[in-house]
Amino acid sequence: MHILGKQITTERIGDHVSVRPSLLAILDQGPCYGYQLRAEFERRTGGAWPVNVGQVYNTLERLERDGLVAKADVSSQGHVYWRITEAGRAAVAHWFASPVDRGPGTRDEATVKIALAATLPGVDVDTAVAAQLQACENRLSALRQATFPGEDPSSPAGQAWGLVQDAMIAAADAEHAWLRRARARFAQGADETLELPLDDVRPRRGRPTGRARTDVVD
Repeated sequence: MHILGKQITTERIGDHVSVRPSLLAILDQGPCYGYQLRAEFERRTGGAWPVNVGQVYNTLERLERDGLVAKADVSSQGHVYWRITEAGRAAVAHWFASPVDRGPGTRDEATVKIALAATLPGVDVDTAVAAQLQACENRLSALRQATFPGEDPSSPAGQAWGLVQDAMIAAADAEHAWLRRARARFAQGADETLELPLDDVRPRRGRPTGRARTDVVD
């Protein structure tokens, strides 16, 4: 994974970044070409979530389809510039004014894995929690030791980098606290099992096999 522009070997995580409105917001400042947009995005987000240039161009094409951007001039070097439309400006204003809806329970792989380890017979949940805790502590250490790669941490780019660093540390701290609570929960109920065997009650609905579809008539 990338931690503020540096490749760190820890557990895989699924960082989700809304690239579409981010690129649109950058275009609101003026026309840009694809590689320029990628560089601007990474410069303003601490390099924490590198974007593939192919993703940038695919996003631009979808934005064009939706009437939010349009192709502009082509430079002497062959760079195709993109400009925002009035509908795009309205979309950017709405994005910045609206809260991010994280949903009632965003699915997280580590949470799912620990819950399954606790309830599936034959799985050592303590080992699973210990491995995740170690990975989380490694990530926290790397985040706290990270320093702004530019010359001036007080510059706008340095301040933006610091904002991302603070957010990532807070998220890792929260995961670490949850893992410690989970470990305490399992230790407290050591004499009780959370294992759930497969349910004998079969779901009433399901996808029938081809042989079961005797009611199909050509």
